[in-house]
Amino acid sequence: MRLETRRLVLRSFTEADVDDIATLLGNAAVTRFTEGRPITRAEVAERTLPDILRQYRDLPAGMGRFAAVDKATGTFVGWFSIRPANSPGLDGGTEIGYRMLPAHWGQGLATEGARALVDSAFAELGADRVVATTMTVNAASRRVLEKAGLRFVRTFFLEWPEYLDGAEHGDVEYALTREQWARDAGAAG
Repeated sequence: MRLETRRLVLRSFTEADVDDIATLLGNAAVTRFTEGRPITRAEVAERTLPDILRQYRDLPAGMGRFAAVDKATGTFVGWFSIRPANSPGLDGGTEIGYRMLPAHWGQGLATEGARALVDSAFAELGADRVVATTMTVNAASRRVLEKAGLRFVRTFFLEWPEYLDGAEHGDVEYALTREQWARDAGAAG
C-alpha cells in the first residue's frame, strides 16, 4: 500500500525499518497511552516488526501498519494503521490508529494521515464504519479523531493487565459511518 497526502507518504514497512520503529516505540511519551513503557529494539526486532510484516499477508489488501514519511525530507515521522477492529472494547468496524514521534506533534500530521485512512477505508476498502479508541485522558488523540471526522460514541471501562496512568477514567470510542462520511464529503464539496 502507498497513500499520499499533502505532506506525507504512507508506505508499507520493510525489514530495513527496524531502527525507525524502535525509535518510535522506544520513546516513553509515544507509548504512555498504549504500552505504558518504552519498547526495546530487541522487542521490536523479535515481535513488533515480524507482526507488522505478517499482517500484510494475513489482512485484506490495503490494511496493516504503515510507515509515515515526510514527503519533503524523507524523514520517518511515525506510523498509521488500518485493520478490522480488534482492540478491546470494540465490536466490529474498520479500526484506525497512529503513533507519531514527539518532534512531529502539533503540526497536523496525525490528522492528515488519519483523514487519509478514513477516506481510504470508505472509498477503497468498502468499510461501513470506521472506529478508533484512545484513553479518555489522551486529549491530543481525541482531537485528532474529531478533526479526522470521527464522532464520540461512548466511554467504557475494561480491566487491563497492567495499570496505565489515567486508566481509571476509562477509554473512549469514536466512530464514523459510511453515510456520515458521504454526507460530510458532500457538505465539504
